[in-house]
Amino acid sequence: MKELIAKYREKGLKITPQRLAIFKFLEGNTSHPSAEDIYRHIKKTYPAISFATIYNNLQALKERGEVLEITIDSQKRHYDPNTEPHHHIICTKCNKINDVFHDYSEAVRLPNYITEEFKPVGNHIDFYGICRTCQKKGGR
Repeated sequence: MKELIAKYREKGLKITPQRLAIFKFLEGNTSHPSAEDIYRHIKKTYPAISFATIYNNLQALKERGEVLEITIDSQKRHYDPNTEPHHHIICTKCNKINDVFHDYSEAVRLPNYITEEFKPVGNHIDFYGICRTCQKKGGR
């Protein structure tokens, strides 16, 4: 717990009980929760917390490089506390998101007309498919 507090204080974030609850929820979380998911979870412990507080804290974490923001559609953003380079696969039926830890930088060559204007510094690939649970439900 002390390490978590120190980590975020180093990033210039004031530690409040609500903010600490958000940090704890995100720490090691691999479910790629949306702001709404985080809000529902934190509200159980802090009933007076507002959705704006959750969203503002996620934006502060994003600006400091502590979470990645993943947009599946323009209506819903998800958050990933794993900021190491990786990709995602998204179920087209239920929107479940899993991490893909494979380096595709050597496999994908950009055309010359792109590299003449841009120097690539990274990549992020989103894969789409149907998860095992949805396949079992007949979502092939």
